[in-house]
Amino acid sequence: MAKTVLAAILPVLGILWMIDAPEWIGFVPITEQYLALMIGIAIPAGLVAAPLPGRWRILDWLLGLAAFLSWIWLARNYEAWLLDPLNRGPEKWVPAIFAIAGALEATRRQCGLVLAALAACFMLYGFIGWMAPGIFEAAYLTPARYLLYIYNDTNGIPGLVMNVGATQILGFIVFGATLTAAGGSRIMTDLAMATMGHRRGGPAKVAILASSLFGTLSGSTVANVMSTGVVTIPMMKKSGFPARYAAAIEAVASNGGQIAPPVMGATAFVIAEFLQVAYTDVVIAAALPAAFYYYLLYRQVDRFAVAHGLEGEARENLPPLGGSLMKSWPLLVPLGVLIWFLFFLGYSPGKAALYSAGATFLLHLVAAPKDAPRLALIPQIARDCGATLIPILLVCAIAGIVIGTINITGLGFALTLALGKIAAVGGVVALLAATAVIAIILGVGMPTTGVYVIVSVLLAPALVRHGIPMMSAHLFIFYFGLLSMLTPPVAVASYSAASIAGSDMWQTGVTGVRLAVVAYLLPFIFAFNPALLMHGSWLEIAVSCVTVAASGHILAEVLANRRAYGGGAIRIGAMLLALAIGGSTAALAPGSIPAIAVALASIPVAYLLSRLSAPVLSTAKEPTP
Repeated sequence: MAKTVLAAILPVLGILWMIDAPEWIGFVPITEQYLALMIGIAIPAGLVAAPLPGRWRILDWLLGLAAFLSWIWLARNYEAWLLDPLNRGPEKWVPAIFAIAGALEATRRQCGLVLAALAACFMLYGFIGWMAPGIFEAAYLTPARYLLYIYNDTNGIPGLVMNVGATQILGFIVFGATLTAAGGSRIMTDLAMATMGHRRGGPAKVAILASSLFGTLSGSTVANVMSTGVVTIPMMKKSGFPARYAAAIEAVASNGGQIAPPVMGATAFVIAEFLQVAYTDVVIAAALPAAFYYYLLYRQVDRFAVAHGLEGEARENLPPLGGSLMKSWPLLVPLGVLIWFLFFLGYSPGKAALYSAGATFLLHLVAAPKDAPRLALIPQIARDCGATLIPILLVCAIAGIVIGTINITGLGFALTLALGKIAAVGGVVALLAATAVIAIILGVGMPTTGVYVIVSVLLAPALVRHGIPMMSAHLFIFYFGLLSMLTPPVAVASYSAASIAGSDMWQTGVTGVRLAVVAYLLPFIFAFNPALLMHGSWLEIAVSCVTVAASGHILAEVLANRRAYGGGAIRIGAMLLALAIGGSTAALAPGSIPAIAVALASIPVAYLLSRLSAPVLSTAKEPTP
């Protein structure tokens, strides 16, 4: 009961803050006071939601209460401390210890040991970094100064990332939870079934469409897998897809929702805040890579279905398209409201999402069947929002520790120098490869927003310093941070889907990597060719699109069917040719004559290679556990 109440308080406070409710009673708090209150509640909520066993649970309450009171103490005294920054007495740094310790332990419980250990390592560096050798030597900081910088400075925990999490992301969590409670997931699945279910390999294409639609709003790859996967994975297995393939399709499609505009799992707003650009700039930049991601996934599924003779569902077994469209208006109207408030009225993303959530709930009251719950959904929505918000706010707190440590110690400059040495030896490609590997490792087990925040703070400056455009650098890091969800040995999304499918986890992870191969390749292309991010002339954009599309067209045949082109050397040659075509605009200026020639030649080449591959190469279906 206690954990439910604590979780439900978070979205309620966030909504009141975003609609300026404190001003209605003449109280105008500072933003940092609100942020301190939110993290102060999130910590005990996170502790009691994942309690210690037996009688040790009393420690949860003791630490949770100490952390809560410490953050309330900061909120109460924040204005006075702003006027007295040089006083670092025990009345300030003692509460800081409990506040930070509570955040670390709650993060360990909610987000895993890796993220908590990462933050602890950064804090250790903050205390003893002045003893580090070489370029990693930091300036000496007294413990009190460092603790207070993390505790109450706007570059620490109550800073930019926490503000985004407690406003923009909170708004979209409320929107997503309201859509889900009102049956949005079912509506999306029915619409996808009516649209794609009759096509060859139809259930897999349904999974791609439904998971992409739901994934961009849910903000969590794993949550998306577990919500839509319980419907789509059994459906794919029944139609003849191997269990590992069905699970991998769901995992890759769900992960793609995080990179798909307009919402991108709410991370688009964090990127916009970090880069100090308009939200629309991020959406426009992310559009083409996301489109190619789903294009290659869709085409691989289609070619696999052709090669194994997998047909779609009979039309009479599917919901009618017209009826599904009619039933989808309670979903489509709120999305229209979101777009109207965001792009036409210029509202902040968080407020636009809240108004869309309100529209969703009102439409549910009007359109839901008589026996469907109505006002009873409000507590459910609050609980669901709170459960999602707790780890998000804790990740934001950890991000504050990382950012604060980097700022006050100069670690960011040292990391830039270290990565610069890699670039000096192996070139920018080696720097990008090292960054990709680090991003995948650091992203293991983190929520979507946390992946981007942590990794971009650490690695983006080095990429920008070596000539990678700012937007390209941040999206490069975002992509590879997310790919930790699909990359073995810790492919959380693939393993979650495998648990539903009953498939081998390692095989599912490897299959997921193959299905998502474009996500591993595209970032290297747009790092050198920002035309893929819509930064360039229309000719450059067109040439880039043609080469990537032709490359994907060939790769899909090679990856989806082991017997493509008769197998062997011809298949390997086709793969290398596809990679050369796709990467041509990274090596050649996309508006140059050679690049244009490659683009023009790639169209007939892709067509001829698709004709060379037999339409049905194997009708044998792999066993489905």
